[in-house]
Amino acid sequence: MTRAILAMGVGIIGRHSFRGGVHPPQKKYLTGDSEIQAGPAVKEVAVMLSQHIGAACRPLVRKGNMAQAGQKIGDSDAYVSAPVHSPITGQVKEIGLRSHAVLGRSAAIVIEAYPHDATRRSYSELKEEIDESKYSAEQICESVRQAGIVGMGGAGFPTRVKIEPNPQTPKEILIINGCECEPYITCDYRLMLERTNLIIAGAKLAGRASGCSRVFIAIEDNKPAAIEAMVAALQGPLGGSGIELAVVKTKYPQGGERQLINAVLKRQVPTGGIPPMIGVLVVNVATAAAIAEAVLFDRPLTHRVVTVSGEAIAKPGNYYVAVGTSVSELIEFCGGVTQKSAKVVLGGPMMGIALADMDTPITKTSGAVTMLTKEQIGGAKFARRQTPCIHCGRCLEVCPENLNPTKIAHAVKYNLLGAAEKEYFINACTECGCCSYVCPANIEVTGYIKTGKIFLARQKKMMPQ
Repeated sequence: MTRAILAMGVGIIGRHSFRGGVHPPQKKYLTGDSEIQAGPAVKEVAVMLSQHIGAACRPLVRKGNMAQAGQKIGDSDAYVSAPVHSPITGQVKEIGLRSHAVLGRSAAIVIEAYPHDATRRSYSELKEEIDESKYSAEQICESVRQAGIVGMGGAGFPTRVKIEPNPQTPKEILIINGCECEPYITCDYRLMLERTNLIIAGAKLAGRASGCSRVFIAIEDNKPAAIEAMVAALQGPLGGSGIELAVVKTKYPQGGERQLINAVLKRQVPTGGIPPMIGVLVVNVATAAAIAEAVLFDRPLTHRVVTVSGEAIAKPGNYYVAVGTSVSELIEFCGGVTQKSAKVVLGGPMMGIALADMDTPITKTSGAVTMLTKEQIGGAKFARRQTPCIHCGRCLEVCPENLNPTKIAHAVKYNLLGAAEKEYFINACTECGCCSYVCPANIEVTGYIKTGKIFLARQKKMMPQ
């Protein structure tokens, strides 16, 4: 594959990786060949006012107001925030608390669709070459801000803040992240196959806004069709020069920005630091496509592609879903469960969050809904049969951040949060789940670390009780 691409004349950095990591079963065959389809025609959506890192939005509408599709319905004056928009035309039913996968319960605007208005939307088609030099950095950043775009790979950091030029931390290199290393999930893969030109346009615009002189599109080597599609697009009339392809080895969590930067550039992001500190910016492929839609077509982020997968779902696939659609409605649209489902996960099995409430709404960062059976989870893990730590050191071997996960977990378990933070660097953990995956004692190491972070945030009053 690498030689073939080189022969086609596309610049490529080939098959690098990082220390640590694991190789869980990929299971991408369930949805990898499923084209993106329209999601359910919803009758009601619950748009969360907190779908991002930073300040939550305040509602701009009241109960009984009419909301148009694409209308801004929530915003904040805070710098680190992103507005939210209505994905449908309808009437505001209520503003109240709804289940939130991370926060537990959080404020949402519930909108009831008008019966004769379409609630589905399709991706924009880009057929003409774009000249990114026609857009100033300020124009691009403002369009991205007004569209409410956040990191769609899962983190949810406001994209305007990320791409905006900062003289104190100038950015030199932009990496468009198309690795999608999490098992089962194929939403980004299908975007790379079906909306290649939109991703490339978004990469150009993000590079223009941030001032990056080099742009890479990074894809794992287990996605040859996506690599070929990207090569063909880069050589076509919409491609242009200045974008290089980086093919990296398949390993989890290759899609983590710290691991990806290490693999592509052989640079290390300082512990506790962020990529712009070393002049690098990482943007997910879905985010890049959303940037292009916002700047070129003035479309806010109201829909996203969601992979619905797992052996327990009737019709696994990739669906273009309105933000605010309930997980239960999406599962029903996919034919429901075919057998006893032991766990429903928002996200993938490694970093996803198990849901207790199926009415939890899809947000801008929800890339997948995964239905796991007892067999997939494993009998011992399902029954939560843990044994004492045997000090085997496997969690140290696989940790991509060179941490000691078991010491962090024990510190949290015995409420030694100061030690967890200052001695064992709990905040440097990316919560990738590798330690829990390899633990022979079935200890939920990552779970302890997540809990410890929440307790620390509450101590510092950075998170609600």
